[in-house]
Amino acid sequence: MSGILIRWLTSTGAIILASYLLNGIHVEGFLAAFLAAAMLGILNALFRPIALLITLPINILTLGFFTFVINAAMLKMASALISGFDVHGFWTAVFGSLIISVVSFGINVLISEKGQVDYIELRHRGDNRWE
Repeated sequence: MSGILIRWLTSTGAIILASYLLNGIHVEGFLAAFLAAAMLGILNALFRPIALLITLPINILTLGFFTFVINAAMLKMASALISGFDVHGFWTAVFGSLIISVVSFGINVLISEKGQVDYIELRHRGDNRWE
């Protein structure tokens, strides 16, 4: 359970960072960003797989870049549902979703499902072998 909470807080921090970096994203406080992260997670769990499946041909033609448009649509939908969280404009939504995705991915790679920081320890065994 703590892993979910840490990932939720990570997404909240990514939304706050995106609001500082981009003029078109406005967050009125931590609670608005916290709720926006929750809504974004719910929307991504429910609607994103369907949207990716429906847009699969155009996504293949654009070599996956259309996924950014889907992420932007999810961010705009979250801003429409959460008061205190506003995203103005299509390109702001695209760049905002890119920032949120990169920051969340970068931190979530390090966090296990139990909420602990994971790492891999490699030992040099000689003869160019690592274990």
